[in-house]
Order: sequence, then C-alpha cells, then structure tokens
Amino acid sequence: MRVTNIGIAGVACYLPEECLCNEKLVEEFGTWTSEKIYHKTGIRERRIAKKELVSDMATGAAENLFERYHISREEIDMLILCTETPDYLMPATACIVHDRLGLKKNSGAFDYNLGCSGYVYGLALAKSLIAGNMACNVLLITADVLTRFINPGDKSTRTIFGDAATATLVTGSGSSGSIGEFVMGTDGSGAPNLIIPAGGMAMPRSADTAAERKNRFGNIRSKDNFYMNGPEVLQFSMREVPVAVNDVLEKNGIGMDNVDLFIFHQATRLMLEHLRTELEIPVEKFYMNMEKLGNTVSSTIPLALEQAEREGILEKGKKVMLVGFGVGYSWGATIIDW
Repeated sequence: MRVTNIGIAGVACYLPEECLCNEKLVEEFGTWTSEKIYHKTGIRERRIAKKELVSDMATGAAENLFERYHISREEIDMLILCTETPDYLMPATACIVHDRLGLKKNSGAFDYNLGCSGYVYGLALAKSLIAGNMACNVLLITADVLTRFINPGDKSTRTIFGDAATATLVTGSGSSGSIGEFVMGTDGSGAPNLIIPAGGMAMPRSADTAAERKNRFGNIRSKDNFYMNGPEVLQFSMREVPVAVNDVLEKNGIGMDNVDLFIFHQATRLMLEHLRTELEIPVEKFYMNMEKLGNTVSSTIPLALEQAEREGILEKGKKVMLVGFGVGYSWGATIIDW
C-alpha cells in the first residue's frame, strides 16, 4: 500500500560543550572587535567539538530525540547520516551509530556526503524510502566536526563555522504533518570554492599539503584545511536560491503568502539578509538563529526547526519553506506542513 502522508514527527539536537565567543577570537587575532564580527556574520558564539567524533554527536542527538519524543528504537527501520567529516573512510559512520544506538539488525544504515543542502536532501531520501515501502520510520541524522579542519589562523572561517548534530524522525504513520514536493540542483563547477583539498584519493595528505600559507588578507591555511571563497559563494547563492524558491512554490502549487515561516540554511546574516531582501520576505516570517550556534553546515535547518518550535514560533499546522544551499555547489528546497 502506497503511503501518502509522510512527515516530520520530531527534531532534537546535540551541541558540544565548548563555546568559542567573538571576544576570544578578538583576543587571539588582535584585530576587529566582537561587534564587528557580529555585524558581518550575525554570530556571537559557536560550539566547537574538541574531542567528539561525528559518531559521538550523532548518537547523542538520536538519544535526545528518543527521550524527548518517547520513541522506541524498535520502531526505526532505516538510519541515514549526513556528514562530510566521517569517523573513517570506511566503514560508514552510520553503521557505528546504528550499533551504539542498539537499533534492530534488520534495519538499514548508510552515510551520504553533503553539506549545507544535506538536510533537505535527507528529507527527500527519507520520504522516498517510506513512499517506496522500504521503511515506515526513518531516523535522519546530520553531524559534522568541520571546525577540526579549519586552520586556527584562518579568521575568515573561524568566525563563521560551528559544530553540531541533529536527529529527525521522518514517519509515514500519518500522525505528523507532511513533507511536500522538492526541487534540487547541482553545479559542480563551484566545487573548488568550498573544499578541503587534501585528504582524499585525488590529493592524499603529505608534508606538502600540510605546508601553511598566508593570503593577502592575512588568513593562514594549508591544503589540509577547509577553504571557502566567500564572494563566489555569495554570488552563487544570490543566483540560484531565488530561482529555487520560486520553483518550489510552483511545484507545490502555493504562493509566497501561503508560507508561514521561511527557514534557510543559516550561512551568515549578511547572506540571508541579501536573500530576504531580494525575495521580499517579511522580517517576521524569516527565521534566523545562527547568533549562538554559527554555521553548522547540514545541521543549521533542523537546529532552526527545533529552536523555533521551542520558542513557540513554529506551531502545529504551519507551512514552512526549507531551503539548503552550499558545498558542491548543491541546493534543495521543499515545503513542509508542521
């Protein structure tokens, strides 16, 4: 029997204990001020995973989900884990998390590698698995320790990124809201603009890749570190996101006025304000929560969902647009009824 009502039954998160505030960054770099960093990024502090692995944070987020929503692990038919910083090249981190959570052995588990669009893609995967009668309840986890790949001397990225994990239960039980139609896109020509160059088969780590260089802005990094071309990423976002927004509205047969809340990937406040202005979205409908979390890559959207619900902004029956965009380049959007 084909399942038609597939929705999100709950979202929970895990945050590392260590907090890196703007004042600490100013102290380290001796430039800027904490308010200038906040003005440029919309971020005052971010969480840093000093010791935790992705499997640690993913397990923590899932346990929080089970406890908060009284979910039995026996109900989970599939675990899918979005990460760009897995514990190992092999096996899949999802298999490790599956074991640590004590999930039943006749349930599947796999990783997929995506960044800022990862949560939207994960919802599409989960919905497809349920619609195809492969599962009834899918545990979707996002987790990354990207800050471990950021050079301590690279103030352009240290001010922006943080670490986190989230867990979402997607179900076809009919007891939750619904997930609508999706639009997705890819432009691999943008791959060099958000990248960790070394560490894979194309460029194994070596003494050469570990050699640090300082750019004209004073930022230090090596090929082992994360690199972001900010101006190019902003141009990509302004080019593709408005098109994706209009396409997802059309695909779901609704207009902008029908959307109660817009939750975009929490990149930086500057980028989101540019997009909000371009799309003429009212301030009260545009949710931002990166101030105390930073940009947590694939976890930003579910963190925003979880926080908006706790704040009473996201209530049952509200229609929400989710838009993820970034590494790849990759983007995706959907409409959910909460």
